[in-house]
Amino acid sequence: MNKAIIIGATSGIGKELAKILSQNNYVVGIAGRREELLSELQKEITAKTYVKRIDVAQPTAAMNSLKELINDMGGMDLLVISAGTGYINPEVDWEKEKETIDVNVSGFTAMANVGIRHFCQEGSGHLVGISSIAALRGSAEAPSYNASKAFLSNYLEGLRQKTAKLKLPIIVTDIQPGFVDTAMAKGEGLFWVASPAKAAAQIFRAIKRKRKHAYITKRWRIIAWMLKIMPDWIYNKL
Repeated sequence: MNKAIIIGATSGIGKELAKILSQNNYVVGIAGRREELLSELQKEITAKTYVKRIDVAQPTAAMNSLKELINDMGGMDLLVISAGTGYINPEVDWEKEKETIDVNVSGFTAMANVGIRHFCQEGSGHLVGISSIAALRGSAEAPSYNASKAFLSNYLEGLRQKTAKLKLPIIVTDIQPGFVDTAMAKGEGLFWVASPAKAAAQIFRAIKRKRKHAYITKRWRIIAWMLKIMPDWIYNKL
């Protein structure tokens, strides 16, 4: 059986993806900050699971914990980093900005570092990062969130280039969801909001197909195209 670890499995996309993987011949390691929610999820999953408390806002400790989980599972074939946070923060409150950077930038990088080094050592593997459509442009309402997701997508591209130069069969997948019905979906005017289950199902298909990139849900590619070509004078009025 394949072995998968999901960082950020306590809710939303990570939780639903853990269920899907467990139903598709994966031994799953579920990790997150809230142990009680991890225990509840473990009870829902009938297949073999491993549980580990990992707080990515504490990167050094998180890296050690992830290494321990990999060792407990006897290896890892797939790592999905779904942990993230963000705020609507037009006042640019520093504590909110810092928390977003600590989790989405430092925390993500720490987890990806452990993952890519493990896969390089083993000679194969699949790293998946849950970024966002927000990575494509900056935001006056959520400056650090959009910037953190841009970092995430750019970092994944760098790791993909690294593995290509090493000529190793390591897949690096950048997932950019639009709005998903989770605690992360904040603000007014939300549209095309997908359920976590639907988003996770499409992410699983992207994993199976070894995609380098996927918009979730698929129709968000239309919005992505519009954002990429939109001139600043129009975008700044939104």
